[in-house]
Amino acid sequence: MKTTLPNPLERLAQSAYHWNTRPLDAETEWAARRALLDWFATTLPGCSQAPATLLSEAFAATRGAGGAVCYVDGHLGSPRYAALLNATASHTVEFDDIFKDGGYHPGSSTIAAALAVAQDIQATREQLHRAIIGGYEVGCRIALAIQPSHYRFWHTSATVGTLGAAVATAMLLGATSEQIGHAIGLASSFAGGHQQSLQGEGMAKPLHAGHAADAGLMAGMAAAKGITASLDSLHASNGFAAATSDSTGNWDVALEGLDDWTPITRMTVKNHGCCGHIFPALDGLKVLQATAPITAECIESIHIEGYGATYSMCNRPTPSSAQEARFSIQYCIAAYLVLGKVRLQAFEPTVLEDARIHSLMLKVSVAERADITARYPRQRMANIRVTTTDGNTYQHLQETRKGDPEDPMTDVELLEKYQELVSGSLSPAASQSLQEVVMSSNDLPGSVAFSIQR
Repeated sequence: MKTTLPNPLERLAQSAYHWNTRPLDAETEWAARRALLDWFATTLPGCSQAPATLLSEAFAATRGAGGAVCYVDGHLGSPRYAALLNATASHTVEFDDIFKDGGYHPGSSTIAAALAVAQDIQATREQLHRAIIGGYEVGCRIALAIQPSHYRFWHTSATVGTLGAAVATAMLLGATSEQIGHAIGLASSFAGGHQQSLQGEGMAKPLHAGHAADAGLMAGMAAAKGITASLDSLHASNGFAAATSDSTGNWDVALEGLDDWTPITRMTVKNHGCCGHIFPALDGLKVLQATAPITAECIESIHIEGYGATYSMCNRPTPSSAQEARFSIQYCIAAYLVLGKVRLQAFEPTVLEDARIHSLMLKVSVAERADITARYPRQRMANIRVTTTDGNTYQHLQETRKGDPEDPMTDVELLEKYQELVSGSLSPAASQSLQEVVMSSNDLPGSVAFSIQR
């Protein structure tokens, strides 16, 4: 690999390669276990829903031979088939993890790819963990380099997710540092997924994660066999960053602390089953309810001020589907007041038609506030003002989100989330067995027998 003119791609490839052998401290190893369990928590509910179920029908003839577990159809097949379907399922119910400073969901695609390859080649559990850590390292840092401008037109989990999946794949296949660099370069050519797919109707958004896992696998497998790319792909004047953001990349920020801290230890675990841009408002409402008599029955109006994406993506006063409801701040605030939480139940067909929720939605408004926008994406904030029917007004500025590194979800809370989300997919015994495999054993998930209730 070139050494005379080091570039960010080479630096990141070298860091990923070193994750194959560098010591794993307890915090990082535990973070990998948490990420894997959270991946199952968000993946299994999506396995019985469209679009993953439709993909299973569409691509059944291409399943191929292999040892990768497709959790959507319950069959073994090729890693690319399993990763495509599993990653799609993982991004369906909007519970997948977030690297908030990069506006990026790494888990859906990176873990789907890594787990499928690890199962197929019968890798060790340690090899799987290292590949996940390395994939998160590269993907999250690239997201730092291109945000927030990238997000105006591109869906980071679709674009950068391809690169994270490629790195994890290449690592598991024994790629050299230079080959990992070529995997990144190849993946940067395959990355795609525009913002319109996050608006309105359609099923493209979950497919973004599926495509990222599949295309990343293709890049990682190709690079491990010697196929090359431009090693200037990330930072060149016509490279990935320049093509998808307003610069050739803020690499000083992206590479800050490389080898001193690793992104998987700074992840957000989603506490609500909706768009993360709605979280500060939900958390702020919870804070107000703890100190004031605010109930669904006494609301006169609720006004939320947030950053740009809070308004541009989540101002959806009349959502017409579960997918749109997950991105509607009006719906999610109203559902929270009626149900007490916004998780899977909130998007069931009967709940989506609840007259109490629809009545409350009319009382919720949202606007962008400049000083809150100025602190995005490093800080996700919302100011919430509630006026009740007795004429009282309650206001709270929520400066953090539950689940972010500043207010992390505890291990107990993570396990509770996992048990709740998989309860409709696994029997209690199977759920407990999978939890023990992921959190306590050195076995690869997939070796434990369980079946999704379809």
